[in-house]
Amino acid sequence: MTTTMRLLLNLDVPDLATAEAFYVAAFGLRPARRLGDGVLELDGAQVPVYLLRKPAGSVGASGSARDYARHWMPAHVDVVVDDLDAALTRALAAGAIQEGAVREADWGRIVQLADPFGHGWCLLQFLGRGYDEIAG
Repeated sequence: MTTTMRLLLNLDVPDLATAEAFYVAAFGLRPARRLGDGVLELDGAQVPVYLLRKPAGSVGASGSARDYARHWMPAHVDVVVDDLDAALTRALAAGAIQEGAVREADWGRIVQLADPFGHGWCLLQFLGRGYDEIAG
């Protein structure tokens, strides 16, 4: 029997209204369902995005206190866009912080961002055959 892994993207945020405004304006996501007072489901991505209201200082993974300053984790999210320049302008207007210049590679263009909650994101525009340009 073959199964397909199903992904859900969960993002801790300190304030649902602020987070909703950012993700709608920056990435064009749409509010779908509210699951109680502390969870908002967003549509418009290939996987559902859940904003989870978790106050700064509350206990997170491994007993660590949540901190919404810019942070690093060894996983991040790439948002594939048709027009990187337009997507970057929209994300910056919504409150994202650009981290470095737009970079170009054989497969396309990429720029790193931070959202207002410390999460890292990349906007990625494939050119030509995308990753097939460099696949061996």
